[in-house]
Amino acid sequence: MAIGDAAAPAAGGVLVEYGGRVTPFLVLSAVIACCGGFLFGYDLGVSGGVTSMNSFLKRFFPEVYRQKQDSKVSHYCQFNSELLTLFTSSMYIAGLVATLVASSITRRFGRRASMMIGGAFFITGSVFGGAAVNVPMLLLNRILLGIGLGFTNQSIPLYLSEMAPPQYRGAVNNGFELCLSLGILCANILNYFVVKIKAGWGWRISLSMAALPAAFLTMGAIFLPETPSFIIQRDGNTDNARVLLQKLRGTDSVHKELDDLVSASNLSRTTRYPFRNIFKRKYRPQFVIALLIPFFNQVTGINVINFYAPVMFRTIGFKENASLLSSVVTRLCATFANIVAMILVDSSGRRKLLLIGNIQMILSQFTVGAILAAKFKDHGDMDKDYAYLVLIIMCVFVAGYGWSWGPLTFLVPAEVCPLEIRSAGQGIVVAVTFLMTFVISQTFLATLCHIKSGTFFVFGALICLMTLFVYLFLPETKGLPIEQVSHVWRRHWFWKKIVREEQEKKKQAVTIASSSS
Repeated sequence: MAIGDAAAPAAGGVLVEYGGRVTPFLVLSAVIACCGGFLFGYDLGVSGGVTSMNSFLKRFFPEVYRQKQDSKVSHYCQFNSELLTLFTSSMYIAGLVATLVASSITRRFGRRASMMIGGAFFITGSVFGGAAVNVPMLLLNRILLGIGLGFTNQSIPLYLSEMAPPQYRGAVNNGFELCLSLGILCANILNYFVVKIKAGWGWRISLSMAALPAAFLTMGAIFLPETPSFIIQRDGNTDNARVLLQKLRGTDSVHKELDDLVSASNLSRTTRYPFRNIFKRKYRPQFVIALLIPFFNQVTGINVINFYAPVMFRTIGFKENASLLSSVVTRLCATFANIVAMILVDSSGRRKLLLIGNIQMILSQFTVGAILAAKFKDHGDMDKDYAYLVLIIMCVFVAGYGWSWGPLTFLVPAEVCPLEIRSAGQGIVVAVTFLMTFVISQTFLATLCHIKSGTFFVFGALICLMTLFVYLFLPETKGLPIEQVSHVWRRHWFWKKIVREEQEKKKQAVTIASSSS
């Protein structure tokens, strides 16, 4: 086998080798698609920054601004406002609803169609954000952005997984998370500079700038090719799929991969209702992974950092500019970790990165909780040395997330779901992500106000539970062709029982059908 070739057991147990390399055509297609990740990150990062700006709070959330100035209000409760959290979280409940629609569109009309629809909603939402004069306009901005996210987050991870060669699929798919991290970083840097505008309208720049990458994504998606899987699934045109595979892989020898895609497409055509089918027992492993991986991703507490890092750093004593700069520092660490993940994911594997990242995050959450419990009280400033120590530990935390759950949350479910339920599986991933993001963003500030430092111990305990799940129930999928990943369940200590029972049922059904005929 050539170096870098991927091998997987075919239906008869024979190893199937795929050739190919990363071509400029693949890189260009992936870069355009990954703009959706940048938009997701930008919208995650920008909200926490603008909600820490005094000029923004004075105009739209004066009650929160007054709480900040009141020395009698606990530090933990200064930003506790249902309206403020609604501004942040409304985007994600809109995304939850949109992704349910996007799943059907992605399956019927293709991955590109969902990207273009999502980009158009991003552009429209950015216009309302930059022009906002009242809270309803702000909420409309967030809802339109959420609809855009629902479409792009549902389609882009699928697109990247289906376009990438098996041996580089992890790195290509992780480009989505890297762009997400870069989006948050750009939002944090922009917030840091626009807050210096003395006239107090810098937040308008922050809320409207998402229109630029959104326009790039929308225009670029027009010229993107569809994936070989979708071309075969849509009209069975194997000639067009072969030509596209040859351009993507940089080789004429693509017949083995094409045969697998045709087989998967034939099976997919027999599945009329993927959302209904994914609940069947034979897809139980894939359903559990698609449900729990995004759930666990959100209960790491990462979106507390993404949303509220500037708010949290202001809470523990950093000033307005310093809190925004601290957010830039933590995001630089996350971006570096994303690059490390792209390098290691296809050699070290998914499980190892997840377990190492979990250990980092557990230690970080418990340490931050202990420092806040001991050194940060309801009133009075925290010692600067301890405030900077919290910042350093948060950098360790986001690095652990950045090379584990960040890039792998969208990759692993896209890998394990066969073509006939892949759009439904990705729809579940995005829907759970948005639902949990909404819940956490809506409740974090109130939780911080009521249980204070105990919030971080709760997150730490949940990460312990995640670690146990990964160790016991998540199989390794590195290097396997995407249409051959289903074979990992047959060797897994827990899931193989379900697989064998379903195979026996299928054999019995075939036997009965044969005898009756």
